[in-house]
Amino acid sequence: MSNKWLKDAVFYEIYPQSFYDTNADGIGDFNGIIEKLDYIKSLGCNALWINPCYDSPFRDAGYDVCDYKKVAPRYGTNNDLYRLFDEAHKKGIHVLLDLVPGHTSEEHEWFRKSQSADQPNEFSNRYIWTDGWFAGCNRLPYIAGEAERPATYIINFFKCQPALNYGFLKPEEPWQLPMDHPDAIATREALKDVMRFWLDHGCDGFRVDMASSLVKYDDEKKSGTSAIWRNVREMLDAEYPDAVMVSEWSDPPLALRAGYDMDFYLNHNGGGYASLLRDYDRIIGRNADSDNSYFHRDAKDRDINRFLREYLPWYQDTKDIGYISMLTCNHDTPRPRFTLTPEELKLAYAFIFTMPGVPFLYYGDEIGMRYLNLPTKEGGYFRTGSRSPMQWDNTRNLGFSQGCADTLYLPVDPADDAPTVAAQEADPHSLLNTVRAILRLRHAEPDLQADGAFEPLCNRKGDPFVYRRGSMILAVNPSGDTLSVQVPVAGMKPVFTLGEARVEGSVLHMAGQSFIALK
Repeated sequence: MSNKWLKDAVFYEIYPQSFYDTNADGIGDFNGIIEKLDYIKSLGCNALWINPCYDSPFRDAGYDVCDYKKVAPRYGTNNDLYRLFDEAHKKGIHVLLDLVPGHTSEEHEWFRKSQSADQPNEFSNRYIWTDGWFAGCNRLPYIAGEAERPATYIINFFKCQPALNYGFLKPEEPWQLPMDHPDAIATREALKDVMRFWLDHGCDGFRVDMASSLVKYDDEKKSGTSAIWRNVREMLDAEYPDAVMVSEWSDPPLALRAGYDMDFYLNHNGGGYASLLRDYDRIIGRNADSDNSYFHRDAKDRDINRFLREYLPWYQDTKDIGYISMLTCNHDTPRPRFTLTPEELKLAYAFIFTMPGVPFLYYGDEIGMRYLNLPTKEGGYFRTGSRSPMQWDNTRNLGFSQGCADTLYLPVDPADDAPTVAAQEADPHSLLNTVRAILRLRHAEPDLQADGAFEPLCNRKGDPFVYRRGSMILAVNPSGDTLSVQVPVAGMKPVFTLGEARVEGSVLHMAGQSFIALK
């Protein structure tokens, strides 16, 4: 089972260029994160996930790495990051870095050497090259005409991100290496070397980007990629037993058996998680009336079973081997404030933070930062709208930076009522203080933490959703209607409520938009 410190962990995701700028250059930095550690701790978050901070040409916001062992100068120096690890640890906060194992930037030294047309070298097979200058590959995207080497190369995401070569599960062409080829194994060992470097300097583990993308022509069960991660897990268990990994996979039965401690529950394929917060079709020009998300007050077809049909089989299959990680949002996802009001968000967060597994809070979601309609920045496209600067107060640039507005990484929310930390600190009923209260409850009650048992008690359409966590019973009514339901709550007392909810014998009465936790 997973590392013990995860049992009561709540993560805070930081997009570093947008969090807090201490040198007035318009871009957030490591020193800014250090200055805000007490704030993060005050939320109830005791772990961080920092998006990629390695040296990069930033054509994909840092997911195009050109040096895995050097931080991007925009954020500071390696020593600044080491100090961040130290200062976080002093406050009981663990820190995960973002690991990008499937590809690098085309400006990485490995790729420069790999594309050489001279004699073969140790990096010639570090990436996947075909055997002709205009030879494509079925089922794999490739780039031609960009390299001096008379071959095309396979990419993993954008054009600027050549795929690292971990081999093919079932090679079909002479240039496709099997997984046990020495050069494919060398790529895996290079990945371990990068991980050791950061773990030796104080990192506590990694969020792994596109975790299922390593081995090409893999089967449906990702047998090849899973074998690589199990090998990495063996290294971690032997050398860094407290280190953890969370995968961007969104298939917990596969990811957790591949050696991961946690797997993110994402919006993939409009599944169960999307039905909770983001059940709409488009990003730009959308209005809340057309949102059918479970937590939207006026959803036309509200049904928690759209979530449970996917989640419950995953939970039952994996609850003894690792954790499903639910999140409020991330850097790839429209902020939930896009269609949900602060009152609706309170209920959504109460649900997310009282479910099993290890939850993640995206910076700014605790104050209900809006999704902004912004032009693409560093390959963000629609995702750019969720990456705007953190809004601290009503001073210059909403407290994010003392630089000029035209130097900011992205513009801040221009609205007169843009939510800020300072304004919500003063309001005991604010979204910010509600998040703090929910997380205090989670930390105080072991049954609400990662390992507490979970069982739906009422999931009938049209009723509140009632669920058991260990000895506690919780219920949420996101609708605008007063609802009552008979459940085994006789003799139980409320320990936390949002809105109006009460127990009368074995009947639970819930006003519209309410939440209750009973013990």
